[in-house]
Amino acid sequence: MKKLIAILSLLGLTGIPAFSQTAESSWYTTLSSMDSSQLTLLVILGVVLIVIVLLLVLMIYLMSFMATVLRKENPELADEPSWWESFKERWVTGKLADVGSKEEKAKVMSDHSYDGITELDNFMPPWLQWVFIGTIAFGVIYFVNYSVLGVGPTGVEEYEEELRLEALAAEARKASMLAGIDENTVVFDEAGLPAGKTIFETNCAACHAADGGGGVGPNLTDAYWIHGGSIQDIFAVVKNGVVEKGMIPWQDQLSPEEMQQVSSFILSLKGTTPANPKEAQGELYSDSAADPAPAADSTAVIASIQ
Repeated sequence: MKKLIAILSLLGLTGIPAFSQTAESSWYTTLSSMDSSQLTLLVILGVVLIVIVLLLVLMIYLMSFMATVLRKENPELADEPSWWESFKERWVTGKLADVGSKEEKAKVMSDHSYDGITELDNFMPPWLQWVFIGTIAFGVIYFVNYSVLGVGPTGVEEYEEELRLEALAAEARKASMLAGIDENTVVFDEAGLPAGKTIFETNCAACHAADGGGGVGPNLTDAYWIHGGSIQDIFAVVKNGVVEKGMIPWQDQLSPEEMQQVSSFILSLKGTTPANPKEAQGELYSDSAADPAPAADSTAVIASIQ
């Protein structure tokens, strides 16, 4: 069924109410989701359709050729119209009056004469009549289907469905971006500080103390850092750990988003006053203009999430 829907979508037939609710909203999305077997089936279908069209053209040419030969071999058929002429008169042009005949003169509209050029009151060609009748029939079916029976989606419903699909796509893009966070793309996540605080208290407080003052691990509130004090440096330490000092790599237990959140919380601890701060370790790290959490604002940030 999915193959049929995909093929109908590519052929533009999904606008038919019978298929509109089950088909993909975009032919490009449909084409992208196809596997090799579906693409092969589509190519085969295209080749078959081209062959059918060529056979129809060839059949029409052969019929025209045979009719010409028969008319030449049988002079009594010369006055009879060919099948093509009969077809055109019945479905395309209609029966036209001969130039200068009484039928043509009767169609002259004397009040539509401009510089000697007159207009004829000709009938509507059969093909245009059938197109007009077809549009009326389509309009009736469309109205009954959408407005009376309510089978097909309305414009508002289609718009809401597009919004729903776009929201799902946005969530998927966000999830993909969060899953791809690493040392090079990590940023300070202020919105994730509450979640980072919870992760820190659960996994890091045993070594660094709940207020970041340090214990087995170093003090996280001063300006001295062993492995660097930027958000990228902190994320790298959280991710890869410091095995020789007993800190495990947290990349196996935390998602990239969670590591960004806890790294942001650790960075927000800079400049706070812990209860029992451990002596400084490492080298003095000077804050640059790019650092997202200035020490002067750290206390307010921590207070807001406690």
